[in-house]
Amino acid sequence: MSADGRIVLVTGAGRGLGVEIARQLVSVGATVVCAARDTEAAASTAKELGDGAWPLSLDVTEPESVQAAVEAIDRRHGRLDALVNNAAINFDAGSDPVVEDLEVADGAWRTNVLGPWRLSQACAPLLRAGRDPVIVNVTSGLGSLARMGASSPAYSVSKAGINALTRVFADALTRDGIAVHAVSPGWTATDMGGPGGRPIADGARGIVDVVGSPGSFPSGSFLQDGQHVPW
Repeated sequence: MSADGRIVLVTGAGRGLGVEIARQLVSVGATVVCAARDTEAAASTAKELGDGAWPLSLDVTEPESVQAAVEAIDRRHGRLDALVNNAAINFDAGSDPVVEDLEVADGAWRTNVLGPWRLSQACAPLLRAGRDPVIVNVTSGLGSLARMGASSPAYSVSKAGINALTRVFADALTRDGIAVHAVSPGWTATDMGGPGGRPIADGARGIVDVVGSPGSFPSGSFLQDGQHVPW
């Protein structure tokens, strides 16, 4: 299966990886809902991508914003084939967990874990109406318990949290035929990741591939570039 004709919601689509995910999806025939907290940034992405995209104002930390966004998608399409939970904050590289400002950790948890949780709950009815529906949680190798160290503690713990969220939603949504995967783009050269990472197009490609072929892996997989990552 390809992404052609699929209705896909991408969060964090106002910058960086989210823009590239949306671009690649549109290029293979998907209709992409470009969602971002910054309304102007979402509009800019959609304008750049043309008729295959439309903008949506969405703050995943605000229940009212999430509900309004889901209602807008329902009115326009009546279904959702893929939800890409990409929005994330607080990459606290170099921080020490022993003295970390817990406001940073709290912000990371609310956006990086509770935000996707809230949005996945709200989108479930639309996904049930979708075609080969899938939730893709954009994660990081820093969220692997097998590989985790002290670096970037707030971000790492939040990504371990979204990995756990992937597992529980995968189990819960099996009954509805909705696949759920955690996909890492690897270290990419974005504003968040900083210079020195891989090209952003390479990081986005693995996410787009899973949107197009969610059944290629058992639901609940942790992937990067089509390969399983240790939990």
